Amino acid sequence: MSERLQPGDTAPAFTLPDADGGEVSLADHKGRKVIVYFYPAALTPGCTKQACDFTDNLALLADAGYDVIGVSPDKPEKLAKFREKEDLKVTLVGDPEKKVLEAYGAYGEKKLYGKTVTGVIRSTVVVDEDGKVERALYNVKATGHVAKIIKDLGI
Repeated sequence: MSERLQPGDTAPAFTLPDADGGEVSLADHKGRKVIVYFYPAALTPGCTKQACDFTDNLALLADAGYDVIGVSPDKPEKLAKFREKEDLKVTLVGDPEKKVLEAYGAYGEKKLYGKTVTGVIRSTVVVDEDGKVERALYNVKATGHVAKIIKDLGI
């Protein structure tokens, strides 16, 4: 079971393939705040709702100084299909080996329909301009989560 991040921790560095097969690094965003959100699978109802909510609020978040990166265990090809089907504007990256998911505490045991399973824990980590964890939220709901983040961040 991976350790959950706490405010003040250094956010684990990562470089992952995006939907176009390019590379996205947390370091690319130094000097800006980054909302890194972890979701189980592209093209599923809850994950689609969450990605669409982030897309709908992307301009608001960007104006407040936040970039958004969505991380799932999906391969770039599936991320590209997801982006095109739902007209998503958020940056989507894939972590098929789950190393980044584990480093962020977003992969491990969770309850699913009353059973304990191992998988992606829907999580959001807000990273400040210096690469430190500002907030770490685990077991978040797909619906209403973006509105809650906006409210909590005072945007």
